[in-house]
Parts: sequence; C-alpha cells; structure tokens
Amino acid sequence: MKKSTPKKSTQKVEIEGRQFIAHGVNSAFLHDSYHYAMTSSWRVFFASFAAFFIALNFLFAFFYSLDNHAVANLYPAGFWGAFFFSVETLATVGYGDMHPQTVYGHIISTIEIFTGMSGIAMVTGVMFARFSRPRAKILFTRHPVTYRHNGEHVLSIRIANTRLNIISEASAKLRLLRLEETLEKSKFLTIIDLPLKRDQHPIFSLGWNLFHVIDDNSPFYRQTARDFERIQARLILSIEGVDETTSQTIRARHVYPWNTFRFNHRYVDIGRNDEAMNSHLDYSKFDDIEVEVQNSDEN
Repeated sequence: MKKSTPKKSTQKVEIEGRQFIAHGVNSAFLHDSYHYAMTSSWRVFFASFAAFFIALNFLFAFFYSLDNHAVANLYPAGFWGAFFFSVETLATVGYGDMHPQTVYGHIISTIEIFTGMSGIAMVTGVMFARFSRPRAKILFTRHPVTYRHNGEHVLSIRIANTRLNIISEASAKLRLLRLEETLEKSKFLTIIDLPLKRDQHPIFSLGWNLFHVIDDNSPFYRQTARDFERIQARLILSIEGVDETTSQTIRARHVYPWNTFRFNHRYVDIGRNDEAMNSHLDYSKFDDIEVEVQNSDEN
C-alpha cells in the first residue's frame, strides 16, 4: 500500500524587513494554529474568530433545518430562525423561548453546546496568553555608530527603556552576521560574537549605551562601509531582563543592516538639566547623530 506524503506548499515570511520564500514546506496549518493565533495582530485574531463563529452557526443552522420540527417556537421561521437558535445554543445563552423538541434536535444541540464550551475555553486561553505575554518597550537607535570614546575606537549602539520602569539584571548580546566565501567558492553565513565593555545592567530603567571596542581582534578593524556591503553584514542586538512590574522575563531584539552603519559619527545628547536640577530626556532626538570626522568613511 502506497504511503501518502504530506502536501508541500510555498510559504512567505518577512524577517526584519526582508522577504523570505520557503518552497517544499509541509503544510500543517492545524498543527500551527496556536502559533498563528499568538503571532497574528489583534485585528486579524478577532476577524478570524468572528468568521469562524459565523461559519459554525451557519453549519448548525443547516443541520437544524433538516428537521422542520427540531426546534420549538422557531422565530423567524425557516433558516434564519435556526441560525439565531444556533447562536444562542453555541454561546450557551439559552433564552428559553426556542428549545429543542425532538430527539434529533436534542442531539444536534448537545453537539453544539459541547463545541461552544470547548471553543470558548480555547479562545479564552489564547486571549489570556496574548494579554499576559510580556512585551518590552525598548527603543533601539536607528544607526550604530563608530567614534573615539575615552581614547578608544568603539562601535556604539544606544537603547532606552521607554516604559521607564525597571528591568533588573538586563543583559545584552551583540553579534555580527556576515556572508563568507570558502576556498571552494561556496558562500555561507557566519555569526561572530562581539564582546561589549559592559553587557550587564542591574537596573535598566532609562538609557543604555553599549560599546564594542574596535581593536585588531574586532571584525570592524580597518573595515569600511563598502567592505560591509560586500559581505552583506548585519548586527543583531538581543536584550533580556526581568520586568520588575510583572516579574516576568522579557526579551527584545533588533537587526541593523550594513547600510545603517555610520562610521565616525556620534550620538547627539538627549539629556539636559533644568534650574531645579530635574533631568529631562528628549527622545525625539534619540536617532540624531553628528559627524565626528568630516569626509571619512574609514575607521
């Protein structure tokens, strides 16, 4: 007996603004339904749930309509009365005016009540999971920059916690993703860990400037923007910590393509103190940078 093979499909996904198309992937929508429910937008989630709710009621209304005497006091008569009775039954409301009056009607309503209770439990669970999922509000600057800092040549990335609460024991990891060519002329992606001068922050509540020292061991050493374009370089910054408001671990990630790198630039200061020595942070200038060395593209 020939064994059936899973249906293959083509799937599209967008990762950090870049489109990827996967061919020959096993189609398993039902197996991934929870993933889609968790990752879709709220608008798509509620629209999908509403469409499924209406379709299910149309289906049960059809079954009720197969027996003209299945439901007592059906109003309005016909299919739409069966549809409204199905809505009441599926939602386990049961106003009492319309009710099953035949064995067939009781069997269909029993199946529908079981379906409705199971559906409500699953949707409630998914909604709770979506609401309770921790989300960080970390602001990532638009451009990584290189400049001189305390006598060292550094790569710097500025981030901020815009929720202004405390993320305790925050940690940062910076990696360089680049395309390399082997001696056999084949190309593959490699990931290089970039050490940071301080990759831990005990109370990350406002801003955090991350520094990677560009020395002779750094992949940024004596590299230009054109060099990074050739290897299609990308920086991957990952942040993790514990939100003290919810006591949950939160994570955030940002990817910087090579064309966002700015060599020999520094960030514009966003902080100032007023006469009462209150500190003000102007996040409208968070992405602003200024040239450190004019007419220079090299480190």
